Amino acid sequence: MTPSALLDPPVQPDADQGRQWLLDELSKPEYQAARPTWFDQASKAFGDWLDSLQVPGGPGFGPLIPLVIVLIVAALIVVAFLVFGRPRLNRKSSLKTTELFGADDTRSAAEIRAAARRAASAGDWPTAIEEQYRAIARALAERTVVLSAPGTTAQDFAGRAGRSFPASADVLRLGARAFDEVRYLDQPGSREGYERLVALDGALERARPARLEAIPAAVAR
Repeated sequence: MTPSALLDPPVQPDADQGRQWLLDELSKPEYQAARPTWFDQASKAFGDWLDSLQVPGGPGFGPLIPLVIVLIVAALIVVAFLVFGRPRLNRKSSLKTTELFGADDTRSAAEIRAAARRAASAGDWPTAIEEQYRAIARALAERTVVLSAPGTTAQDFAGRAGRSFPASADVLRLGARAFDEVRYLDQPGSREGYERLVALDGALERARPARLEAIPAAVAR
């Protein structure tokens, strides 16, 4: 620094210039990083509120303790909602059942379709028709379009699925009849009956449902 600079009087900024200098200084990254976040502010406000609670003494305070606890719990729930958001309900998992037309079946729609194809390759048309109809029901349940409960019959399912897919209502009823014939009446089934269900399965996969069918109150246990 030169001797003349040492003799220069210090700069005296006016009010506007001083305010601008202060804003420029506070805008630097180190100051911004130190600013409290909205969560810091909310946490401090909640802590201040807890500190402000006065717990009175004396024998008459006993009945007020549950009220204070409820208020604190309610405040914690509000903070949890602000931080984590509203919990999402998993409709598929809450309504899922392993029973399928009177049998306990945990297989996916893809697994049941594969079993139907194996039966068809062996010429076992009763098993192929039964498995393919189960695959249709499980596929609609996986899409949460038509949800079945213990006790749901093939005809019940066909009626509710037909309301969701009106264009396929007639074929669904034919499929339910074929299922009942091979399962309960020992009918031999046929290639045509199986292939009709395969085509129905593909059509339902491509279609958009007109409505969602929940578990009927009379059937659900």
